[in-house]
Amino acid sequence: MNCKLFGAAVFVLATLVFNPVWAQDVPESDQMSTGGGQTLEDIMARQERLKADGESRSKETGNPANAAPINEPLGTRGGRSDADAWRGIRYDNIDIETQVRNPAADVLIQDGGMRWYQLREGPVITYGGGAILGFIALLVVFYLIRGRIKIEGGPAGTTIERFKAVERFGHWLLAGSFIALGLTGLITLMGRSFLIPVMGADAFATLAAGSKWVHNNVAWAFMLGLVMTFVMWVAHNIPNKLDWQWLKAGGGIFTKSHPSAKKFNAGQKIIFWTVMVLGVSVSLSGLSLLFPFQIPMFADTFGIMNSVLGTSFPTDLAPHEEMQYANLWHSIVAFVMMLAIIAHIYIGSVGMEGAFDAMGNGQVDVEWARQHHDLWVAEVEAKQGKGGSS
Repeated sequence: MNCKLFGAAVFVLATLVFNPVWAQDVPESDQMSTGGGQTLEDIMARQERLKADGESRSKETGNPANAAPINEPLGTRGGRSDADAWRGIRYDNIDIETQVRNPAADVLIQDGGMRWYQLREGPVITYGGGAILGFIALLVVFYLIRGRIKIEGGPAGTTIERFKAVERFGHWLLAGSFIALGLTGLITLMGRSFLIPVMGADAFATLAAGSKWVHNNVAWAFMLGLVMTFVMWVAHNIPNKLDWQWLKAGGGIFTKSHPSAKKFNAGQKIIFWTVMVLGVSVSLSGLSLLFPFQIPMFADTFGIMNSVLGTSFPTDLAPHEEMQYANLWHSIVAFVMMLAIIAHIYIGSVGMEGAFDAMGNGQVDVEWARQHHDLWVAEVEAKQGKGGSS
């Protein structure tokens, strides 16, 4: 008899194992039927890092009609249970009273921080750092193939003033501050992953604190340099027909042709406007980070984009989300600027003979100037012939 019961039990168990649908043949329940609790589907979605539907649960935050009489021994909680209160906190739709006074004080749970952290520690560092290393490697290969762009026929031995002292000051203020910001920003962003294993946590803590101080204060010099260079050079960087001819010829970088150009050629104009546009953007996001929760930008920006482009970006952002977007945007824009500046540094140093003198002492060889900015040389010589100055 016992053998028959044991055999029947094994048969039933085997049937359930090999036909799981029979064991799960129960009606699916939604969140309302669970009293606002999570369903199995919600739990499985979160395990797969998918977004679970929390709309119905977010509304289960208590009902005044369920409040106990005020004269009961423990009084009343206004019809709100512990679970109701925590759901209200979780979905940020409950009135919070706190003694702390700042825009983010009444947001107690904001799980977007996890997504921000994963983006910051994953794609931002991986793709940003990889782009910089890959671009430097590409320039090394290009240099080995193309070599240095020489002054044809050699230097003339006479010079012409390329940039005045105030122009060079504005340039080096902008360039020097950006290099300091780039290095300290990389330490702040990547240091935990790459420097702690090398130098230890204590040494890195000192380095990170110093980097943060430098980054926050040198930012003002960068913004001043940005304004100075814009005011001094914007008139020379307006696009014109010559720029298209210069681009078609590759600027003489890939060949030995020398397309005509005025004070700034098309390549320099691209660098100028890249630095200006991205510089303003990185400065605005930087100000938002310097003054937490005081300069929100993304909710309004998303609203404009939605109305113009028909997109559906979120516009109801918690203060923490504004900061997270600002941090990601700041990092991404900074990486793009680094690529542009690395290209600029290459051309202005090892990539082209005589180019560094323009910002070194302000005087460039006349033959170099005629080779790369012939129309500008003609303008300067015409002014000098009339008793003017360059």
